[in-house]
Amino acid sequence: MSASSKETDFGSDLPPHLRRYVVEQDYSRYTPIDQAVWRHIMRQLKSFLSIHAHHSYTEGLAKTGIEIDRIPAIDHMSERLQKFGWRAVPVSGFIPPAAFMELQSLGVLPIASDMRTVDHLLYTPAPDIVHEAAGHAPILVDPAFAAYLKSYASVARKAILSREDMDQYEAIRVLSDIKEDPGSTPQQIKQAEYNLEAVTEAMKNTSEGALLGRMNWWTAEYGLIGDLKNPKIFGAGLLSSIGEARGCLSANVKKLPLTLDCINFSYDITEQQPQLFVVEKFENLEAVLQQLADKMAFRCGGLESVEKARRAETVNTVELDSGIQISGVLKSIVADSGNVSYLRFEGSTQLAENGVELAGHGVDYHRQGFGTPVGRATIRTSEGTSSELDLTKLASSDLDRYSVKVGTDITLTYTSGIVVTGKVKSLHFGNGQSPGRLQILTLEKAKAVRGNELFFSPDWGTFDIAIGSRVTSVFGGPADRSKFGETDDFTRKLIPRKTYEDSTLSKHALYSDVRRLRENIVNRKGDAEAMVANDYPALVSRALSISPNDWLIQSELIEISEMARSVPEASSEAGKLKTSLDRIAKSDSELASHIHDAQTARHDVAENARQTST
Repeated sequence: MSASSKETDFGSDLPPHLRRYVVEQDYSRYTPIDQAVWRHIMRQLKSFLSIHAHHSYTEGLAKTGIEIDRIPAIDHMSERLQKFGWRAVPVSGFIPPAAFMELQSLGVLPIASDMRTVDHLLYTPAPDIVHEAAGHAPILVDPAFAAYLKSYASVARKAILSREDMDQYEAIRVLSDIKEDPGSTPQQIKQAEYNLEAVTEAMKNTSEGALLGRMNWWTAEYGLIGDLKNPKIFGAGLLSSIGEARGCLSANVKKLPLTLDCINFSYDITEQQPQLFVVEKFENLEAVLQQLADKMAFRCGGLESVEKARRAETVNTVELDSGIQISGVLKSIVADSGNVSYLRFEGSTQLAENGVELAGHGVDYHRQGFGTPVGRATIRTSEGTSSELDLTKLASSDLDRYSVKVGTDITLTYTSGIVVTGKVKSLHFGNGQSPGRLQILTLEKAKAVRGNELFFSPDWGTFDIAIGSRVTSVFGGPADRSKFGETDDFTRKLIPRKTYEDSTLSKHALYSDVRRLRENIVNRKGDAEAMVANDYPALVSRALSISPNDWLIQSELIEISEMARSVPEASSEAGKLKTSLDRIAKSDSELASHIHDAQTARHDVAENARQTST
């Protein structure tokens, strides 16, 4: 098993704003305890899910390079996934939803390379390699689901995220990091939980991002498929949590047919869900997704969509019918008779076309904000006055006809009543959907007013008017992320590498020695009976001394004793371990469940081996 490659091998062909999230998996940092936790979880999951998951799950484990006995190397997974039109990259913990979705839309599966702790076997709120690899990857071998996931990501990356969404995301990230940090105190966890609860309760509006998040939760994360009365599991949140997988199929969890109504159901990441949604077949997911997309601002445009962006208080993009895209934080809107008349952005703003920043119109130039009138207008110059015009249709020849050229004094009177005067400094024509059409009219000594309302003053500098009669689309984030710079929905935070005390390092050594003995027996490296007779008693003694309450290492040692039943020393020493496990189980019901699961897994493996041999 090799270590995963570095960023240059994984994400060198990704756009820079996405490449920054790719990290080195550094396989050597997985401790022997991490490997034991992975093995324990995967044995439970495969045993249960081979019966209760969608049929592509078991097939997908094998085809995507996910083994039961060891944590997968993400570079190996990526090679396997390429056969299905995907690949994988390692990331560190939570990455912003916008970045996650853009990666998925490109057919790239971000895999959090961190491993959950033994204290969070059944479920962890933090993304980890169990969830991302063993949860998301296997179902990608189904073509219909893989197509849906890319389509969903393409829609979701257009969603408008609000400031409230960003606050909630950050609160969730902090809580998950604290819960997975062995050094966190109960008080720190309680405070993080309180902060998340306070942020959630303070949310007043349900954004497009929140609605897309709900759809993802009820499909790709917690989705069921097939018959409503006897569904199978396909959601990654269920496929990566034995506790949730077992509980979700009980009669206590209501099963509803998947429709667009699922976006009206919120969810709590800290609790088991009271209801889940069942889709009849993967092909039906796309239809529900498109119903949602048809209601979103990127398809609808108009005043209502612009209002969504204003309420969000985040960086979004407004696209006009000329093809010009204005990206920034929309501060205010002037509207007349249901139509947008004026847009005002605050702070860093970008002008782009087809997702490419226009030269000279980046955030450095428009760092103080940007404002522009929108609509049809008449043009008056010293040569005369035009009739009312759709300015988006003006080509160079049309402007010559109206004597609009550099150095000309001009007056634009919009149908909204806004009047703009100034001297033409420059003209910019489109290259994309409006080739040769006027897109930006730049005036100096400009003034924009409507009655006593001032929109632009000559002493503010040059006035860049984005030509457009109406708003055709509004979508989340900047049009050209690579040029815009970091935004709140694209912040990058790395999980620090763990450090271990000497006592923990002693446990690592114990786990490593136990694993080595088991693998030597399985792989027939030497005389199994002699190895057990020589090494086993000392390993048991170390386990009961170093980790008297560590049920996992004791369970692994019992497994070895069952593999070597003919060795008297193993049988005798295993009795001490069983007594210890009985004591641990009586002291903690959750640990009792883990101990029982480990015992069941041992029996299942033994039974499968017996059936295979016969």
